[in-house]
Amino acid sequence: MTKEQLLESTDAFLFDLDGTVYLDETPIGDVKGTLARLRALKKRVVFVTNNSSKTEEEYRKKLSRIGILGEGDLIYTSAMAAAEHVFAHFPKKRVYLLATDAVKEEFARTVPLVEDEPDVVILAYDTSLTFAKLKRFNEFLAGGAYFIATHPDAVCPTKDVPMPDVGSFLELFYVSSGRRPDLVVGKPNTVMGESLERRLHIPRTRMCMVGDRLHTDIRFGNNCSMHTVLVLSGETTEETRKNYPDEPTLVLPDVNALL
Repeated sequence: MTKEQLLESTDAFLFDLDGTVYLDETPIGDVKGTLARLRALKKRVVFVTNNSSKTEEEYRKKLSRIGILGEGDLIYTSAMAAAEHVFAHFPKKRVYLLATDAVKEEFARTVPLVEDEPDVVILAYDTSLTFAKLKRFNEFLAGGAYFIATHPDAVCPTKDVPMPDVGSFLELFYVSSGRRPDLVVGKPNTVMGESLERRLHIPRTRMCMVGDRLHTDIRFGNNCSMHTVLVLSGETTEETRKNYPDEPTLVLPDVNALL
């Protein structure tokens, strides 16, 4: 497929964040201009992230600060997708969420939360994690609560040393409780794709996932029957591509090469 064919067959572009549209606080090239041109072509711009340590509003402030958020753009996190899934599939169940206070507050707008005797427990990326929180969550797992993780990423990329993310926490809880998640919401699983199809009223076959990680971004797009674009501006290089079986629709040096 050529870039021209991709543009013609895509109504919504889903962009990963770090490594795809920015690096830390720095936009990648003229991404602001690239996104503006896509909007001018009547394409929906959606920012899709597995990172469940921040709220939609926190991401909105960051994207506005670095100048790449446009009117009508959608921000969608794995925590938001988890809240929608629980609201739809676990009505009237007691839900406990391990997350930052801000994410818990955002989540509770959709799903009321409890602090004891949960039917459902959700593990998000809690950057305020304490041993007391770990102990409490482990007890709920041992008690048999339905176990949801917002995403599977083992580490969160940072400027210096990658930090342990939900995937690392999952290994900890597996060793301590013997439990694996009953459901993982975020990329590369299909829950977020199904939710975005409902939100946007656009078939997944008319969406394109753009990202720098083969095992999350590209696999997610492929699992959801979307077009996929791998950009080599972040984690993946031409050399490391060989380590994964996932095949994108297109491989580009960065997001600006779309146009």
